[in-house]
Order: sequence, then structure tokens, then C-alpha cells
Amino acid sequence: MASPAQDTAIETQGLTKRFGERLAIDGVNLRVPRGVAFGFLGPNGAGKTTMIRMLLGLTRASAGSAHVLGLPVPAQRGRALARVGAIVEEPRFHMHLSGRENLRIIAAARGPEVRERIVPALERVGLAGRAEDKVKSYSLGMRQRLGVARCLLADPLLLILDEPTNGLDPGGMQEFRQMIRAMVEQEGRTVFISSHLLDEVEKVCDAAAIVDRGKVVSEGAIAELASGDGVAHELVIGVQDERLALSVLQASELVRGVSTNDDGVRVVLAGAPETAAALNASLVHAGVGVTRLEPVRVSLEDRFLEITSRLSDAPAREEAAR
Repeated sequence: MASPAQDTAIETQGLTKRFGERLAIDGVNLRVPRGVAFGFLGPNGAGKTTMIRMLLGLTRASAGSAHVLGLPVPAQRGRALARVGAIVEEPRFHMHLSGRENLRIIAAARGPEVRERIVPALERVGLAGRAEDKVKSYSLGMRQRLGVARCLLADPLLLILDEPTNGLDPGGMQEFRQMIRAMVEQEGRTVFISSHLLDEVEKVCDAAAIVDRGKVVSEGAIAELASGDGVAHELVIGVQDERLALSVLQASELVRGVSTNDDGVRVVLAGAPETAAALNASLVHAGVGVTRLEPVRVSLEDRFLEITSRLSDAPAREEAAR
């Protein structure tokens, strides 16, 4: 087996976890480069938390291997996790103590230099003004942010966050996105985010893996995942004469399909996006006034639903073929 590259924060090969007869993680090969925000995206029950627990050495894999910051887990768990901060499921604290007091307890166990990071960590997550309040008065979203502050005490190269936006209101989500991007772009950290919230992953992450039923079914940069292989390119066209436009488009070899809706005429191109210019020229040549022509943006959510729907339909198709 090849040694893990030093430019990777997380690398797994054939990682598998069984609980009795149930296969929770199924032969996952994953590579997370350093210095990015990486999303581990899937529906509830897809195996995301189990994957994180194996990466942190909290549960043993049934087969395969995992390396964190270039070191094998669980064989060298202590060394590997020395510069890792993690939140698994909901972060837990001493509820009768303040946020600052909770962080002081963690700092006392780590060493005197860690104590100096408490104030910057609280400021980073936006809790400096509530640091002296007891944690029992915090909302779930505030406890999530305190969990991130606790992670920062280790001055981590890698943060592993399990559903970190749970309980955050829209304003809190925006602050979270800004915080993560600053950690990646300004501080050079790697952030591994497990989530079922497609919109949040798309907005904050550079790349992602889509996981379903314990398998990674797609992986890559966010833009690549959204476009996907073999996905048709679509346009929305605003025209002055819809009837004439439809007749031109339906006769065009550049068009695979055409329909109308409130936005205008929707066209599925038969070829690459570059053919849009030729299509526009043909409409103008035919006397159609074009007021708008723009690509239909495929979101990560569209791509995710397409992949998981296809996987859900596969057993039925196999059964029907027998």
C-alpha cells in the first residue's frame, strides 16, 4: 500500500465499518488535501458520523486504513490528533460553568501556552461578549460556536466538524461561513465538514464527497460535482416573439429539447455550452428579438438529488431485470 502523501489532511483506503450484518461504511477511498474546506455530504443515516469516529480513532474500522495528517489512525492516534480539533455530534460542556471557564478546563489539561488562546478563540467564534455567561443559558447554536472555540485551543491544522451549523439562525450561518473561509484562506487550516445541508456545503466548501448508504458516490470540486458527467447544458432565453422562437428552436440541430415557463423559453442544448452563441445567432437571423440568454445553473442540491435518486432506483431496476 502506498504511503499517504504529506499534502493530504485525510486519506482513507478501503475504509469499512460493520455493525453486525449492517454495513455502515463500505470501502471508502477518500483524499482531502490540506488547506481547503471539504464537505462530507449526505442524508441522515448515510454513515457520516461513523466515518468521523473512525478518523478520530473512537471506533475501529472493520477493514481498510485511515491516515490523518500523514499518520495512521488508530495506530498513532495520539500524535495524529495533537493538531486536530473536532466536534462529533452535539458538543458537550459543563452547563453550570461559563463559556470561558469551560475553555480554561481544557487549557489546563493541555499546557500553559494554550491558556493564551482562550480570548482569541472566543473572539473568533463571536462569543467574547457572552464568555462569562453560564453555558446553560446558551442556545444550541452558541454551544456549537463554543465547540469550535474549544477546537481552536489546539491551534489545529485540521478541524473536523460534524453538522456544525445545527441550531444556527441565518445570520449565524453567514458568520460561520465567514469564519470557516477565514480559517482556510487566511490561516491555512483544513476544515472537514460533515453535513446534510447541501446549500451550506456549496457556499462554504471548496470540494466535497457525496456519501449515501456508506459509499462515496461522487467526489470533486464543488463546481465539478454540480455539473457532473453527462449532465445536459440548459439555457433560459427571453424572446419578443415566443411562437417564432419555438419554431426556430424546435428545428435546430443545436437543440435537444425546448419548453416554456414563466422565465421564458428553456432550451436543452445538444452539445457543449459554447453552442449557445451559434444558437443565439440563428434566432437573430430568423428575426427573433432576444432579450435574455443565460445558462441554467445546476446546484449541488440538484446533483445530489439526481445521484441519490438514481441509487434508490437501482435495486428496483435490478429486481425487474430478473
